[in-house]
Formats: sequence, C-alpha cells, structure tokens
Amino acid sequence: MKFDLEKLNKVFDNRIRVGIMSGLMVNDTLSFKDLKEYLDLTDGNLASHLKNLEESNYITVNKGFVGRKTNTTYTATEEGKLAFKKHLAYLENLINKLK
Repeated sequence: MKFDLEKLNKVFDNRIRVGIMSGLMVNDTLSFKDLKEYLDLTDGNLASHLKNLEESNYITVNKGFVGRKTNTTYTATEEGKLAFKKHLAYLENLINKLK
C-alpha cells in the first residue's frame, strides 16, 4: 500500500490540535480553562491552536460571563467532526493494512 500524505488533514498534523479535537469529540463544549488544564498548555500556545481550528471552521467560539468573570467555551462544528473522523479513519485504515 502506498501512503498518500494528501489524505491526511494538515490541520491535525499538530498534537495539540489533535488533543483539542479529541476533547471536543467527547464533550459538547469545553472551556478555555478546561482545555488548558487538560492539555497542560500556556495561554498563548493554546490560543494559537484554537485560532487555527476556528479559522478552519472546525470549532466555534462562545464568549460569555460566569458572574463577573469571562468564560470562553469551544464546540466542534459538524464540519470539524467530519474532518477529524476522516483523518482518524485514514490513519486507522493505514495501521490495519500494515499489520
């Protein structure tokens, strides 16, 4: 089997974006704070990867308040879920064919 790199989604080349999408695939929404703790990242590092996913239309951003504190949450879009599933399915198929 020839490995076709074009079938892998470049957005998911980064382990942090894979971590973000993995979390959002099993949770309806996650807050910035939750993602930061879950992935053990700095604010700036997490923010840059969230921006990349948002610009790809793979996540939506919801800004609000809890009391007087800002609360930003993220949700995977249907497009994002489909793209991530396709990416994982290709990897799984590749692994199974190499067994």
